[in-house]
Formats: sequence, C-alpha cells, structure tokens
Amino acid sequence: MKLAKLTALLAAAVMVSVPVMAEEAAPADGAAVSAEAVQGDGTYISELTGEPISAELQHQRPIAVMVDNESIAYPHYGVAEGDVVYEMMNSTANGRITRLMVLLKDWGKVQQMGSIRSVRPTNIMLAAEWNAVICHDGGPFYVDEYFAKDYGKDHFSGTFSRVENGKSMEFTEYILAGDLDSNFNNSGISRTYTNPAAENPHFNFVPYGQKVDLASTGTAIPANQVVLPMEHTNSTLTYNASTGTYDLSCYGNLHVDAEDNQTATFKNVIIQDCSFTEYDENGYMVYNVVQMGQPGYYLTEGQAIPIVWTKQTEDGVTKYFDKNGNPLTINTGKTYITLVPADSWGSMVIS
Repeated sequence: MKLAKLTALLAAAVMVSVPVMAEEAAPADGAAVSAEAVQGDGTYISELTGEPISAELQHQRPIAVMVDNESIAYPHYGVAEGDVVYEMMNSTANGRITRLMVLLKDWGKVQQMGSIRSVRPTNIMLAAEWNAVICHDGGPFYVDEYFAKDYGKDHFSGTFSRVENGKSMEFTEYILAGDLDSNFNNSGISRTYTNPAAENPHFNFVPYGQKVDLASTGTAIPANQVVLPMEHTNSTLTYNASTGTYDLSCYGNLHVDAEDNQTATFKNVIIQDCSFTEYDENGYMVYNVVQMGQPGYYLTEGQAIPIVWTKQTEDGVTKYFDKNGNPLTINTGKTYITLVPADSWGSMVIS
C-alpha cells in the first residue's frame, strides 16, 4: 500500500501534541539508564541496543562509519556488525544515491569495515546525538562549519588502511584491525564519552527479554516489506519471520557482508519523513533534521505504526513518539533508520 493512501487512512493517528523536552532529560519510565545497569555477570545494558554487552565497554564512545553505498563499492565489510545503521540520500544527483552511516559501540572487534567515503552535514548532526566519533574520508566544504562546532570536532578522516581490491582509489579505504587504536592514540580524541548524556539510552527500550506488542496500539498495519523510494539503490527491508528481524536488500540483492556472510538485519526499522535543502547544482544537500512533530513509521515484528519525531537542536537527540504523544517504546536489538525525502514520502510502499 502506498504511503499517500496510508497517510490519509492514519492521519488522525499522527496528529498528536508533541511535548517539548529538555535535551538532558532522563529517559522515560521503563528505559534503563546504562550507567546504572551493570549486571552481576560483568555486562551492562547497551545504550545503543538495549541488550547486555561487556561492562568494560560501558563508557566507550561509539564510532560512526561512513560507508559508500554505490554498487561498485560492494561487497561491504562490517555493516552487519553495526548496532544502528542509517541510510539516507547523499546527493540529489546520480538517482539520489544513498550512503550508510554505521554506528558501532564495540569497535575493537572490527577486522574490516567499509569501504570508507566522505561525510555530509546531516551525518555530523546525527552522529552528535550519540557523541560518536565519525570515521570518513573528507567531504565537501559544506561540512567545515559543522566540524568547527564543539559537537563535531572529533572525527577521523582519511586515516585508515588501503586494500588492493582491483577498484579505483576511492573504493579502497577500509578500517582494519588496529586502525582505530592508532587513530585514538595519535589524535588525543577521547575514547570515552565527552557528553555524559550520551550514556543514557538513545531510545526508549522495552525491558530486556520482553517484546513490544504493536497490535495493541490499534493503529498497526501489516509490514512484511517496505520498499523505500530510493531510485538508485532500490533499498528494501523484508521481514524474516525465522529471525524476527528485517533483512536489508540493495540493488535487488540481500545485503551480505563479505568477511563473514552475515546479513544486515534489524529488529527495529524507523522511517522519518524529512525535507531537505539543496546547496548547489552539484547535488550537495542537507536534511532539515531540526524539526518538531514530523511524520514517520516504526516497524518491528512484521507490523508498523505511525509515529512522529522531533529534534530540537543540531546536536540534540531525535525523539520518537506514538499516536498519543508518549515516548515510543521499541524492541531491544539493532535498529535501521532512514530519512525519506519529503517530496518522495508518498511513493514509499509498506505491505
């Protein structure tokens, strides 16, 4: 069913009063604060996934890795390892090609990730929500003003390994084992959080071991597949009932990492309707992510509900709300987030 029709059917569900929230506010009831969630078994509840990981990682900042999503850059490495993966239009040119931004907390386990490409202003504002260190290779001059801001100053550019793969130079840069340690050691950039608020859960997770029941909301629709209006990549997410997650496909093929044949699959899918501003005739652009009460959808367990999202400042956390204006509760696990251009929102299909 196309979103234009869905929007008409569910308009009442998204007409909610979104509360204005202090950026440093504590998580809603039911969301564990990771700093207080160290378990007796040496684990704590991750602020990225809501699932237990090693307590040794509790204060470690995540990385946000810019991964080229042009077909020639395939196969990818390490994308399926991401705790949160963003996909969004990188340029209005070339069929609105998308790029991935992979957030990973336990980056010490990386053996190979990439290939690495340039960053855009939108990515800097979104990575700031997590106090993440951006890993990229340059970018247009439009990023300079964002890197000059306090929230954008920590990043690594063009400092990773080159791998001979028979492709041209721009498709050969990867994060290999040891690269991140070298970058942190040589840069003075903190491995641990410089914004303590980032240690709180980004999302309002259901308690670990429980599941969200979207059917009880009264607004759930079947969501076995979502075809995103991404002309170049044909990005699609398909519900896999055997794993209870959504498998990502691009260019008509299941996304599988080359190093371990692991599928990029996600417990949660968040889709945001977002307008954008085009900088120039070359296709450079920025999403207008600082907005209040914008439409979206949340998908999990083969169902979807309409939501609204709000981001109050460039480095503020994006907040998600249900039809009643309450903080959205999501399942624990990996999350895929995409920003769909507002002018193509009605072409998205959820079925």
